[in-house]
Amino acid sequence: MARLPGPRLTGLGCGLFCVALMLLLGCLVRLLFGTSPTVYGVLFLPVCLLSALWVRNGDLPSAPVVVPIAFAAGLLFVADSGDGGFGGHVVGLATTLATEAGWLYGGTLVTGVIVTVRKVRLMGRGRGRRVRGDRRPSG
Repeated sequence: MARLPGPRLTGLGCGLFCVALMLLLGCLVRLLFGTSPTVYGVLFLPVCLLSALWVRNGDLPSAPVVVPIAFAAGLLFVADSGDGGFGGHVVGLATTLATEAGWLYGGTLVTGVIVTVRKVRLMGRGRGRRVRGDRRPSG
């Protein structure tokens, strides 16, 4: 089966990709739907999927760490600021994070599962190479 082409991001690149994309999606959700954290949460899941698939093998543990940070970064635009001001915006952000934790946990879980499966497959391939290497006749 042919592999699908895809970029390979470093840990930092994965973080920048996630944060930039979630900031952009947060702005788009705010412009198109107002303060709709559900739409934002639904759009968060494909970002988690892509970051888990596109991170390099050596940087796999970074993907589940950066996706919650990216979720919170983009939520700055989506959170309802209440009566305004800095305090109102902080309270709105905290409230939105608390009420939309399901999307955050779900996206992080998706990322973690994909990264874990990739790591297990990677370790299995390395073990298979060692086993086959030991059985070759020396020549």
